[in-house]
Amino acid sequence: MKQQILDTATEMFLTLGFKSVTMDDIAAEMAISKKTIYQHYATKPALIEAVTVKLFTDISNGFDEIAGMEKNAIEELYMVKDYMVNQLRNESTSPIYQLQKYFPKVFKILKSKQFNKIHSCVIANINKGLREGLYRESLDVQFVTRIFFVGGSAIKDNDIFPTSEFKNEHLANKFLDYHIRAIASPKGLKVLESYLTNNN
Repeated sequence: MKQQILDTATEMFLTLGFKSVTMDDIAAEMAISKKTIYQHYATKPALIEAVTVKLFTDISNGFDEIAGMEKNAIEELYMVKDYMVNQLRNESTSPIYQLQKYFPKVFKILKSKQFNKIHSCVIANINKGLREGLYRESLDVQFVTRIFFVGGSAIKDNDIFPTSEFKNEHLANKFLDYHIRAIASPKGLKVLESYLTNNN
């Protein structure tokens, strides 16, 4: 039952938003009593934390699977971007933004986990791109990884990029294009242009 509650809550939170969905809503969706939910998750923030841990774990596993596919560094970044857009698919509710605004303690925990994972993934991607000659050898790797994390977080901020004006997938594409062009070697730019031509 605990896993069923977690799965249902995850789907509802991503679809409708962390703030909008109540424990009553989840109970009604599952046709169980709210008391049953509280037997497994004492509070809504506790359930939200469990959901974010589940999402983080699922997304981290997805990153690792993509990294093992033997794609070039640039194609790998686009596969990760597509995976992320699909996982956090509902741009009208901005689930990450709601988490930051209404459940800051849970968001802080998630942000720390995200930074550590993204930091290691971007370093691995940069090292791959350097080996392949797709990225510039003069890169300051620690600077680039942090700028990537900050920029990726900023495009999810509804105050800066309101969903009424900016679509999540469009922002993700623009940000990734900006990132790759900033670090690519001449060879990497050719690979990027070829990828964009073949995938648009």
